[in-house]
Amino acid sequence: MEEIKSDHSLDAKGMACPMPIIKTKKEMKNIDSGKVLLIEATDPGTKADMKAWAESTGHQYLGFTEDGDTLKHYIRKASDEEAKGETSFEHIVNNDELKEKMASGNTTIVDVRESAEYAFGHIPGAKSIPLGELDDRANELSEDDDIFVVCRTGNRSDLAAQKLSEKGYKNVTNVVPGMSEWDGDVEKA
Repeated sequence: MEEIKSDHSLDAKGMACPMPIIKTKKEMKNIDSGKVLLIEATDPGTKADMKAWAESTGHQYLGFTEDGDTLKHYIRKASDEEAKGETSFEHIVNNDELKEKMASGNTTIVDVRESAEYAFGHIPGAKSIPLGELDDRANELSEDDDIFVVCRTGNRSDLAAQKLSEKGYKNVTNVVPGMSEWDGDVEKA
């Protein structure tokens, strides 16, 4: 797996339960929504603890890697908008409909999650363009392609679909619920 990008890091090496969680909770208050926190820990118990804590607080546990004795956990801070679960873009498909479209070919899938989220698992062939980079990178897409925009829950992809439509892209569809419930094939970067 290639190097995973994070926005902030926290050193919790040498600490035992519950200190890595306490430090993580405190650090999350200092970072912006949508940013990825890397927590480096040596306590094997953090494998279960970090995931459980993130899910119980609404943050997204992306996964972990091992570097010798160090566990590198990646957690994405959730935003208030994501928690609401509201979408407004009119062209929507569900995950099963996307699979059907993929089977018929000629689809462009744009994954607008952060690069760390993409690295831990994405739809095969999906192009990674994080939402924050979409304005600068939209020209990497063809205005005539059938574009299916995916994120974790359908909220960031809703915003991305709106942006692309406003830029003149004609065949844009938001995929809901997205990767949070995707049961098709997955690749890791």
